[in-house]
Amino acid sequence: MIGSYTPSLVFISLLVAILASYTALNLAGRVASARGHNAWAWMTGGAIAMGVGIWSMHFIGMLAFVLPVELGYDIPLTALSLLIAVCSSGFALWLVSQPQLTLPSLGLGALLMGSGISAMHYLGMAALRMQPGIDYDPSLFVLSLLIAVAASAAALWIAFRLRHNVPNVFLARCGAAVVMGLAVVGMHYTGMAAARFAPGSVCGALSAGLVTDGLDQLVLVTSLAVLTIALLTSVLDARLEARTALLASSLSRANRDLTHQALHDNLTSLPNRILLSERVDQAISNAQQNHSAFALMFMDLDGFKPVNDAYGHHIGDQLLREVAQRLRRNLHHHDTLARIGGDEFVLLMELRETADAAAVAARLVQVIAQPLEVGGHALQVSASIGICLYPGDGRDQHELLMHADAAMYHAKASGKNGYSFFKSSMNTDARDKLQLLQELRCAIREKQFCLHYQPKFDASSGAPVGAEALLRWMHPQRGLLMPDRFIDLAEKSGLIIAIGEWVLDEACRQMSLWAEQGYGHWRIAVNLSAQQFCHAGLVDYVAQTLARHRLPANRLTLEITETTAMSDAEVSTTVLNRLSDMGVDLSIDDFGTGYSSLMYLKRLPANEIKIDRGFVRDLEHDSDDAAIITAIVALGQALGLRIVAEGVETDMQQSFLTRLGCNALQGYLLGHPLPAQRFMDDIRGAEARLGEKEPVSFSA
Repeated sequence: MIGSYTPSLVFISLLVAILASYTALNLAGRVASARGHNAWAWMTGGAIAMGVGIWSMHFIGMLAFVLPVELGYDIPLTALSLLIAVCSSGFALWLVSQPQLTLPSLGLGALLMGSGISAMHYLGMAALRMQPGIDYDPSLFVLSLLIAVAASAAALWIAFRLRHNVPNVFLARCGAAVVMGLAVVGMHYTGMAAARFAPGSVCGALSAGLVTDGLDQLVLVTSLAVLTIALLTSVLDARLEARTALLASSLSRANRDLTHQALHDNLTSLPNRILLSERVDQAISNAQQNHSAFALMFMDLDGFKPVNDAYGHHIGDQLLREVAQRLRRNLHHHDTLARIGGDEFVLLMELRETADAAAVAARLVQVIAQPLEVGGHALQVSASIGICLYPGDGRDQHELLMHADAAMYHAKASGKNGYSFFKSSMNTDARDKLQLLQELRCAIREKQFCLHYQPKFDASSGAPVGAEALLRWMHPQRGLLMPDRFIDLAEKSGLIIAIGEWVLDEACRQMSLWAEQGYGHWRIAVNLSAQQFCHAGLVDYVAQTLARHRLPANRLTLEITETTAMSDAEVSTTVLNRLSDMGVDLSIDDFGTGYSSLMYLKRLPANEIKIDRGFVRDLEHDSDDAAIITAIVALGQALGLRIVAEGVETDMQQSFLTRLGCNALQGYLLGHPLPAQRFMDDIRGAEARLGEKEPVSFSA
């Protein structure tokens, strides 16, 4: 008998074959990416879906074949063919999920899978139970087997190659599904072409098997449902996995960022104190094991705080970043450079020889001292470096850091812009400074400071014209401390701002009381430190203090050193102009000892210049000092400034300075610094000796 084909069902069988192939490729990717129980679940579900798809294509292809007799299908054999398709599909999914697919594995797998597909097909044909039996053309039969094996090999190789989600994997899988579908359909219809039906054959499965009426629709709907569900589940799970992977990647990146932030300084990205601690412990362990050595260098920037106060934290932060980059560029990659706060850096470096530490420290001092261009400003800072060595200078990181810090303070005390190696004697100094710093903070809280006042006298008449407020610390245990014992420490720790504000407030309060007692024409002089002068709130605080004590601005004289005024002449001019506009009296202290610039000096709104005591002290024995003082007085008079000389201790000095034209004098010859009450007692005594009822006013 000669059969024919229903074109629509042939076309549908091809579509089912392509859909089954694409589903198989997608499921192969899910199986390959899954782990543990999930992998077996996907393999089982995938085997069922893929097997149903292949079997459906085969069964629809058989339904497309029409003979002149009615056909039916034996149920057990049909079910067995379906089971073989599922098992073959499961084997294929297992094989492509392996880490590697070698050529022998591919060949054996193709043979087993091809045999399974062939067995499914020919068992399906046997389910017709044709009487007499189906005869097969040997050449076409062998060809169908070869096609089945070749198609299986191609399917396994393609599925293995496309199992991971690579770029354009969707298009690749679509193209591969078409090729695989054509190969499977080719095997099926080659096998169908090999079948020969004897004339007068009848179907033995017609009476008790599956009849063809509506069977094609049932198989099609069922297979499409299974394939669609499997494909959708695979796609949705893949998207969920991709989102999960993205979330996991984001969490991992966030964890890395958090870890980096926890162990690095946010401003400079250098290691912070925590990471430095770990590295030092590790360096100690390595040094003990290898009998090696390392150096720990504590670096502090000299002059950073004035820059920060004058230009703001934004410029200060940029300066720190620039310094950090400079340091990092001049170190080996295996050295650890950390920022542990403010303008403090610590360097941990391995050593071959002790001399290496000195060479590196000298180079870093030189590097930092180079001028910097930050935010349009030409800035310059320096570094003080303290060095301690392991194992000689400490047993653990706490001791090493403490000793390096002590050496750094010694470098500062030695003139800054240099380095010092730790010595055991520095420990005592460091502990004393730490103790004094704690006591200094306590002194601010408990108001242990007081002011002594040194009088100023009119040079020609000898009448008192005001006073200079001088700070003293009434220490509970150490007694009365002079500024030279604690001012440097106050400046280094930043406490000078709070102390300076207290001095200004107390001096203005006292001057206000003296004004009420009839001395309203006096001026009270207050020294400003470099940090105070650079502090952003200076002008506002001066204005508030004058208003609080109802003191006229011209009764207050603010003294700044020549070095402070000239360190940044542009900024100094701005600050001094604001103070001058308020009416505050301005004095250039220690004149002649700094680096005077006459160009800038004439622009500064100063009211007086103060001749340094160093010139006055040797006036009687050094003609050069006399010449310098003569020049300063002439300069001041030419600029219309008052001239004040301090440090007057002999009659000869007083006489010379008076003849020269100084406006006012102060010194131990005329009056010692005293508390307010004793100061006034001496002033009244001086007035009585002069026989004056009213003090002589002092004006330019």
